Amino acid sequence: MEDFFAKLSIMLVPALLAITAHEVAHGLVADHFGDPTARLLGRLTINPVKHLDLVGTITLLIFGFGWAKPVPVTFSNLRNPRRDMILVALGGPIANLLLATLCALGLHLLGMLSLQSRSLEAISLMLGFGLYVNLLLALFNLLPIPPLDGGRVLMGLLPPRQAYTLSRIEPFGFLLVIVLIYFTGLWKAVIAPMVNFLLVIFAGQQVVVVEQAMRFLFGR
Repeated sequence: MEDFFAKLSIMLVPALLAITAHEVAHGLVADHFGDPTARLLGRLTINPVKHLDLVGTITLLIFGFGWAKPVPVTFSNLRNPRRDMILVALGGPIANLLLATLCALGLHLLGMLSLQSRSLEAISLMLGFGLYVNLLLALFNLLPIPPLDGGRVLMGLLPPRQAYTLSRIEPFGFLLVIVLIYFTGLWKAVIAPMVNFLLVIFAGQQVVVVEQAMRFLFGR
């Protein structure tokens, strides 16, 4: 039980921050371009409870992969729906990349200080997991399958007829994503290598801290 709470203390803040920032960014961009839906529903808040999906949060804490409750966007309210849909969709991944950058800077700073203490070790592990989970959320959400952000971007780029055809996948899109992640080689062949590549780019020599965090949390 003590081990469980130790792991939870490392994971909870970075995971909740990553999920919350991703969803709030969608809502803020939508609000900026004319759709107040998220604001009117109280979703432009840093309170993570408003954004949590129960199943997605549990899988995130157990497997290091999960999702949040999507922020509602009424695309017809946007001033330029096709263009603005792309910008709204990109808001979430960009927020995660910004958080990943902050986590990487924190890791580099701690690496330069070379201070040794249990509290700093815990902070390093939190930053390492924060870097991992933000890069994972950014890349995962850019898969070109609606309702993921990458699917929204693709719908905004395609001609209207092809975009409509792609939109018909949306009711089944999330189920399709789960099947692809858990029952095909997509994770090992595409997502994991891309995450690992970006971890090296962002963390440099401090990637060993990320590896320590993942071994501590997930035994891998």
